[in-house]
Amino acid sequence: MTSILVLGFLIGIRHAFEPDHVAAVASLTTRASSVRQAVRHGAAWGLGHTLTLFVVCGAVLIFNMTISEQLSHILEAVVGVMLIILGADVVYRVHRDRVHFHAHKHGDGKAHFHAHSHKGEKGTAHDAERHDHEHRSAFPTRALLVGLMHGMAGSAALIVLAVQTAESVATGLLYVALFGVGSIAGMALFTVVISIPMRSARTLTWAHNGLQTVIGGGTVAIGVFTVVTSVNF
Repeated sequence: MTSILVLGFLIGIRHAFEPDHVAAVASLTTRASSVRQAVRHGAAWGLGHTLTLFVVCGAVLIFNMTISEQLSHILEAVVGVMLIILGADVVYRVHRDRVHFHAHKHGDGKAHFHAHSHKGEKGTAHDAERHDHEHRSAFPTRALLVGLMHGMAGSAALIVLAVQTAESVATGLLYVALFGVGSIAGMALFTVVISIPMRSARTLTWAHNGLQTVIGGGTVAIGVFTVVTSVNF
């Protein structure tokens, strides 16, 4: 039993790096202003993904339910639409906000690079005093919701098939839990990796905006591909 549980954890890590997952979380982390916030987004996605899998797989094990192939493809198509929206939102924000980065200091003397939007400021002088602010760190609800949706997509059916071979309901649910922990760990690791070039690009405004546009455009492309393959299956 130990081997299948360890396998569940490792598969969970691998599962986090599927293209649609990576695209979604990369788009979500464009809203993060630090590595810590990026990791929170990745972990929230993993938590949502795990919660859905736990509920779905629990229903399969306890009530002997099944997921039809047609429903699986419908959910995949919904995820594709979600990716298109996420990617388009990133591209829209890049061109809407006209963000640039520069260094400034807070009242406590700490200095860091700060993003500033010039939306609605055309023809007006830049006011450095606007950077006197407090950084708030709210729970990344959007990332959690995206993770919940991803957990319902077609990849979840593979996990359902795996837990059906478990010795008991408890073992199956433990497998899903460890799979979820693996996916959370894998996505948190990915967000650390993706946030490094994103933060480095902040020293050059054009590089930052270009990277954001590439992430958004890539997410849209993966979303379109997901929808097309789901509809044509």
